[in-house]
Amino acid sequence: MAASSTAHVDLSQAMNVDPTPLADWLVVMPVAWCILAGAVLLMLRKRTEVQARIGVFALMVLCLLDAALFWRVANEGPFTMVMGRWLPPFGIAFTVDLLGAFFTMTSGLVALAAGIFGRDDVDSTGRRYGFYPFLLLLMAGVSGAFLTGDIFNLYVWFEVLLISSFGLLVLGSEREQIDGATKYAFLNLVGTTLFLVATGYLYGLFGTLNMADILVKAPELRETAPLMTLVCLYLLAFAMKAAAFPVNFWLPASYHTPKLVVSGLFGGLLTKIGIYALLRVLVMLFPVERTELGWVIAVLAAGTMLFGVLGALAQNDIRRSVGFLVISGIGMMLAGIALGSPSGLAGAIFYAAHSMVVMTAIYFAAGIGGRLSGSFLLSRSGGIYASHAILAFTTLALFLSMTGLPPFSGLWPKVMLVKASLDVGEWWLAATILVTGFLTTITVGRIWALAYWKPRAEGAEAAPADRSVPATSVIGLGMLTVLTVVFGLWPEPLIAISQDAARGLIDTSSYVLSVFPGEVPQ
Repeated sequence: MAASSTAHVDLSQAMNVDPTPLADWLVVMPVAWCILAGAVLLMLRKRTEVQARIGVFALMVLCLLDAALFWRVANEGPFTMVMGRWLPPFGIAFTVDLLGAFFTMTSGLVALAAGIFGRDDVDSTGRRYGFYPFLLLLMAGVSGAFLTGDIFNLYVWFEVLLISSFGLLVLGSEREQIDGATKYAFLNLVGTTLFLVATGYLYGLFGTLNMADILVKAPELRETAPLMTLVCLYLLAFAMKAAAFPVNFWLPASYHTPKLVVSGLFGGLLTKIGIYALLRVLVMLFPVERTELGWVIAVLAAGTMLFGVLGALAQNDIRRSVGFLVISGIGMMLAGIALGSPSGLAGAIFYAAHSMVVMTAIYFAAGIGGRLSGSFLLSRSGGIYASHAILAFTTLALFLSMTGLPPFSGLWPKVMLVKASLDVGEWWLAATILVTGFLTTITVGRIWALAYWKPRAEGAEAAPADRSVPATSVIGLGMLTVLTVVFGLWPEPLIAISQDAARGLIDTSSYVLSVFPGEVPQ
């Protein structure tokens, strides 16, 4: 008979034996709350009359959780929670720094505005088939992507938001939506596959997927491992996600097809996940390889800016034109990543937050305008200023913010990016930013003049009989418009946040210390 073992097992070598502090649970609460609220709404899917109220309430709570998370990170620095109490790198880590907290809070505000706007934009059938559950699942994926400290789980959260975006894209089941969803799904699945291949390659090289652990091990492997091949794979995968030139054709072919609120969400949030992944992987994890690829990224940035704005200028459909302008804005953010300097990265971060707010608002405003005029085609719309002057001026303010004119939020990140380009002698990149801004001004001026200022064309399709704007649409659009005005008139806090977030990407010691106390990358 075998003797019983009395040997003591020291769990402290593999597990955190102390209880997790209650405050650390804050890092997973945005994700957990969205999944829980989405599940409740799914169970109540037949109660269409309560879907909007519960959904908007859930998004308000999400904003409070995001604000509390941002407040803690801003005051105490990065912190980590590992699932199952396993010590990193064995446990799946949620690690939040200022960049992740800032983007999470901004995306929560955009989602709240979309939830309010969607009360009237999505009918009872759309609510019955899951608009609000899909919206909360999308935000679970977005929040998880911003907060995870594990590369594979970044892929997992990409999949979560991709699945929910499919549901939102086909909501309504119209022929145009199915066509757009097919194009959207194909190229995004290609990008996701590349992401998974690169992640498998990374694990084969490093034996870990924890970002902080990769930071510690990268200097030792840089001379022997083919890290440039790995980084090129990630650059291609995330460029497809961000709709960067020349792998961006899926966006203008799909973003104009779903409900207006869905187009706004996609234009504001989804492409920024790709930019965030580029910041996190190329800038933070592999800065040496990013430096070597800087000229390639700069060329991609310039091509994305010019392709986007010229594509927008050539469109007759307002929604397609706005889709191309989303692409042009991605080029601005890529310019900051290409520069890689603290000021360039700060400009890219500020521009990403600005774009989340403004692009969503422009989709909302363009949607309201198209409904009032009876068409989204510039050749068949007009007369909005004569009947709805406040909407016309609100849209004009958002257009001016997009172009980077004062006193709106788009001015400051463009100034930061131009200065950062000139500081390192990249005058051609600074010139591209300025030329793109000038062409964007022409583009949006053309849209405003044809759709808002000029009278309706004779013989154009009659506008809907009810020409009033629903109150919830006004509130959703108004929230985002106020934000871009406030960011423009009082930019100092956002500039400071962006600069601190950029420094956190370059000096990763506090990030690593939050995961491995006592360990600092070389």
